[in-house]
Amino acid sequence: MPISKMAAALVCALCTATAAAQPVPIPALSARAWLLLDATSGQVLGAHDPDKRIEPASLTKMMTAYVVFQALRDHAVARDTRVTVSTRAWKVAPGSSRMFLEPGKQVSVDELLYGLLVQSGNDAAIALAEGVAGSVEAFVARMNQEAGEMGLASTHFSNPHGLPDPQTYSTARDLSVLAARIVRDFPDLAGTYDATRQYTYNRITQPNRNRLLWLDASVDGMKTGHTESAGYSLVATARRASAGVQRRLVSVVVGTASDRDRTQQSRELLEWGFRNFETVRLYAGGSPVGSPRVWKGARSTVPMGFQRDTYITVRPGARIERTLHPASPLIAPLAAGQRVGELEVRVDGEPARRLPLVALQPVPAASWFGRTWDGLRLWLRGLGA
Repeated sequence: MPISKMAAALVCALCTATAAAQPVPIPALSARAWLLLDATSGQVLGAHDPDKRIEPASLTKMMTAYVVFQALRDHAVARDTRVTVSTRAWKVAPGSSRMFLEPGKQVSVDELLYGLLVQSGNDAAIALAEGVAGSVEAFVARMNQEAGEMGLASTHFSNPHGLPDPQTYSTARDLSVLAARIVRDFPDLAGTYDATRQYTYNRITQPNRNRLLWLDASVDGMKTGHTESAGYSLVATARRASAGVQRRLVSVVVGTASDRDRTQQSRELLEWGFRNFETVRLYAGGSPVGSPRVWKGARSTVPMGFQRDTYITVRPGARIERTLHPASPLIAPLAAGQRVGELEVRVDGEPARRLPLVALQPVPAASWFGRTWDGLRLWLRGLGA
């Protein structure tokens, strides 16, 4: 089974690959596009038109949250930082989703994040953009910079809220990568806001539009979206323990006809993924899986492996074979994290994944004598100097 293109954004070997095993009939959904990602292994379990350009609507707020989470992590702002609500934030599309901010009032970043992710407030998105970056334009530039660094080649933002604009677009695949990055990069913040069922601000209580939070205890995020042109969309995340592994699935359903449809189809996708596949840990992060020969180094071998736990998603009972392919020759100096080989994985005899192996420790260069002696030995072996 062919391996799909690696998503450059998921630098910890979270590469998107078609799940290996016997074919599983995929759900028949009416959504314009959909995708189910096992974020634990990084494998796409099923998809329909995952690279079709779509209007993300309020799913845009996922990237808005990501940039704000970055600012919190980097101590550029704090949760209790007060933001003065501008007229621009107050005036945003009066008929659209709002948390009902008042101009001139100071609101905390914490309150605005609840307004953004629970109430889907477009006014909250503007206020956060201005509070974090100084202006909406500067904030949107950061959003697009992050999209580029994540490898979201089919995504672009023109605003922080997702109201219709020809220059705001994405795909189901890109949105799944973004959701997985939020969970991976900000485990202490992901779920803090988007899993909250309702939030009250300015004496107005609004429910979270993600109905799965009431229907499935394993669902802990992430965001809904809707405009007349985009239809109803939902990116949902769910976490369940299975065979000793905490599996995280991300479903992306875009362009359904109703709130009910996006909820039912997202639930169907998640159940299909948990029921028909299992995720197996191949190797623990930081644990050597081999020690290949190193030439011209202060040490003759290097421990190689993965910096993070590495998983594969397969059908239950599948036979998994692993073959290590160290690079040859390996010439010192080698830095920790440098690629030094590849792991080939076959499932039920069929090629499934090829994953990069890295040096787990640095190997400095040997002395002049050691390098000269190894150079001679390499020459005699026909491996070059």
